[in-house]
Amino acid sequence: MTAEERSNLQAFSNYVKRILDPTYILSYMNPWLGEDEVQYIQAEKNNKGPMEAASLFLKYLLQLKEEGWFRGFLDALSNAGYSGLYEAIANWNFQKLEKLEEYRELLKRLQPAFKDRIDPTSILPEMPDCVISQEYEEIMQVCCNKGIMAGAEKMAECLLRSDKENWPKTLKLALENDNNSFSELWMVGEDAKDVEAEDLEEDDMGTSSVHFVYQEDPQRENLSQNSCTPADVSRPKLCSQLKPRNYQRELALPAMKGKNTIICAPTGCGKTFVSLLICEHHLKTFPQGQKGKVVFFANHVPVYEQQKSVFSEYFEKLGYSVAGIAGATVENVPVKYIVENNDIIVLTPQILVNNLKDGTIPSLSVFTLMIFDECHNTYKQHPYNKIMFYYLDQKLGGSSDPLPQVVGMTASVGVGDAKNTDEAVEYICKLCAALDASVIATVKENLEELQEIVYTPQKISRRVESRTTNEFKCIISQLMRETESLAKGVFEELENLSKIQNREFGTQKYEQWIVQVHKACRTFQLPDKDEESRMCKALYLYTSHLRKYNDALIISEHAQMKDALDYLKNFFKDVRAAGFDETEQDLTRRFEGKVQELEKISMDPSNENPKLKDLYLILQEEYHVSPETKTILFVKTRALVDAIKKWIEENSKLSFLKPGILTGRGKTSQTTGMTLPAQKCVLDAFRSNGDHNILIATSVADEGIDIAQCNLVILYEYVGNVIKMIQTRGRGRAKGSKCLLLTSNADVIEKENINMYKEKMMNESILRLQTCDEAKFKEKLLCIQTDEKFIRDNQQNVKPKLDKQNKKLLCGKCKALACYTSEIRKLKDSHYTVVGETFKKCFVTRPHPRPKSCGDFDKIGKIFCARQDCSHDWGIRAKVNAFEIPLIKIQSFVVEDTVTGKQMCPSKWKDFHFQTIPFNPEELSE
Repeated sequence: MTAEERSNLQAFSNYVKRILDPTYILSYMNPWLGEDEVQYIQAEKNNKGPMEAASLFLKYLLQLKEEGWFRGFLDALSNAGYSGLYEAIANWNFQKLEKLEEYRELLKRLQPAFKDRIDPTSILPEMPDCVISQEYEEIMQVCCNKGIMAGAEKMAECLLRSDKENWPKTLKLALENDNNSFSELWMVGEDAKDVEAEDLEEDDMGTSSVHFVYQEDPQRENLSQNSCTPADVSRPKLCSQLKPRNYQRELALPAMKGKNTIICAPTGCGKTFVSLLICEHHLKTFPQGQKGKVVFFANHVPVYEQQKSVFSEYFEKLGYSVAGIAGATVENVPVKYIVENNDIIVLTPQILVNNLKDGTIPSLSVFTLMIFDECHNTYKQHPYNKIMFYYLDQKLGGSSDPLPQVVGMTASVGVGDAKNTDEAVEYICKLCAALDASVIATVKENLEELQEIVYTPQKISRRVESRTTNEFKCIISQLMRETESLAKGVFEELENLSKIQNREFGTQKYEQWIVQVHKACRTFQLPDKDEESRMCKALYLYTSHLRKYNDALIISEHAQMKDALDYLKNFFKDVRAAGFDETEQDLTRRFEGKVQELEKISMDPSNENPKLKDLYLILQEEYHVSPETKTILFVKTRALVDAIKKWIEENSKLSFLKPGILTGRGKTSQTTGMTLPAQKCVLDAFRSNGDHNILIATSVADEGIDIAQCNLVILYEYVGNVIKMIQTRGRGRAKGSKCLLLTSNADVIEKENINMYKEKMMNESILRLQTCDEAKFKEKLLCIQTDEKFIRDNQQNVKPKLDKQNKKLLCGKCKALACYTSEIRKLKDSHYTVVGETFKKCFVTRPHPRPKSCGDFDKIGKIFCARQDCSHDWGIRAKVNAFEIPLIKIQSFVVEDTVTGKQMCPSKWKDFHFQTIPFNPEELSE
């Protein structure tokens, strides 16, 4: 592409933004756009719409340096059906597109009437070439799934973006052929100029809204006649006569009376719909001239996406404005503006915590109702609890500003570590105090109706035997013993660096031990600094290898040996690509000397994992009896998610399941996590696609995510507390669903039995609290709140003293001097760079494996320790505005006091209490 063509594309970018939905051409742009960029574009469309997505797409496009991308872009437009835009850009002539602008403006003004009068299923077949083929299919799908009005709205959106020269005339002909009254309003040619706003107002074109009727309807008392089926109860559809069930009214009643309430009801009973009822009642009961403002909190981003969609679908038809902000979009959204200009705001809670902290949101008084989804998380330093700290400080501080009503929703309030009902009551009281809730709402009067709707899956624990002989484990264990011996040769007191005893290879306990030892080795000190560097680097490497070996044993225990072997091969491949000093060469030789033997063992069919055999039999049986079965398989780690997926895909008799995976977004030492668009795509495919019959998930899927079709939940060596038990069991919502716990550990089954006992104890405790006098209960809650505030205030008063003394940052692997704290500068509250020429000589930069934009930053490279035999990962190189600067991560360094020589290993910047200096770009130019 020439400089002139690049300049032209920038100059005419507004045409592209108005017309192009880039998600329709992304598949043609694979040679030039990376997976992360594609997902960011898809997320931008989901969150903000096609125009913002097109803007981001153009940004990525204009940054490309590779040859051929411009021709590829034109070909993509042509292949996707954007013939008008293709012609305009190819010839740099946009006159034809410009002529369509008056029709776009006319359609915008007529949009309410268009939605009211147009049936796309009648009109669109007459004008198939006016929209691209994917839009045509989407419009018809919306008509089928959501109704004619929603389809007409979608059709209008597509026509407003259409680049087809003849679409206004073709629409006119289609309307006339259909005898549609809208044709009288749709003026083509000279007549269009005569249509004024006052002419339109004379016609009856008010936006028709869907009205929800909640009063009793004798003809629909029978549940089977309800227009929304039981499977849909947790995801309300906009039926014209949707009404709540009696048990849902019972759950909503205390909150509708204005009481702060915790709603505790089974997964799948429609708690989301209950929250919609409460929210609508709240907004409608304000006196004339006053307005309510509701904030709904969702803990996980996939749940946020789900709930935002439900609230938007429900309330926008009633004339209320709904907006949402999650972690992935907050940097691009003015939070204060969103809060001020919408009636209902759906948030992930940390966003509000951040904005309360910096004063962007002055107080919780801006809201009139707060709804906490999965409210059992309101404890310790969870964002829910931090929000309620602001609430309780305002309540107990004597402020005259009004407080919002609080409603919490959960399937289980939990009992903590309670051993008996008295202790369970105290635990639940603390949760009520944290949420200032004087009422716990459960279904009592309409229990039979609830039991007809909500099916509690049959819980079955199934124990299988582990391998009787395990040569793979024997070889890896021998390598671990050799590595431990080498480490002890460097430092004899290795055993005493951690207090954890009776550890076994391939267990969680060994993982904890090696993590503690690894951390202690980083701050090991000697008078001879060169010797200290040599020893610390060697110990760092030995402990890192031990941890990877332990990970591999855990994988082989629960999945295939070859997956564990592949995990180690990938690790040693990365080792070779880094520093690869004598110690690493020795460790690599030892491993590679065993690879052939390990491969032979892992490929031997007799070494198949008995747990996988049992899992195979369960899946075979379930899908033989019911081919439409939908399964969620919970496992503990992301490594196991990948291993089980691979096992299913490689098994010819199970590959028909086409497994999807769902993991968290956070980064671990092994993986970077799933992005939001990827999570959303997986969930949509599992819900709607009959080909995807199993979802393999970590804990991210056990709370709140609505998958009504799921009828089999398998807990594969997966068990937690009573809350997690109830949540995971609740993923199986369909009638006749099962929940299977599959484990080789008797202790796991015993823990699950204890959880079932605790669930019974929890229900008894709730009943006891519900019979308490409400006034006395409020007094008890106030005492708890006062005591907790006293403790909290004392803790806040003891603020860490900032250390103004200059300190050294040493490489966390080889102890080489990196910089001094006086050279560190803080950006954007959470990022840190280093200024000065000296630091530039301490690191080397390599291209980033996944370059991408993150808010105001562009990741362009990674930085590593410059010592050739170290190459420890120190952070990233980023483009911030016009500057390319290093951004360091504190966990890659050891901090040394320049006076005492004492060393420490902060895992987060907030744990490192040094005096920070704000970043000033002028220092770079100097």
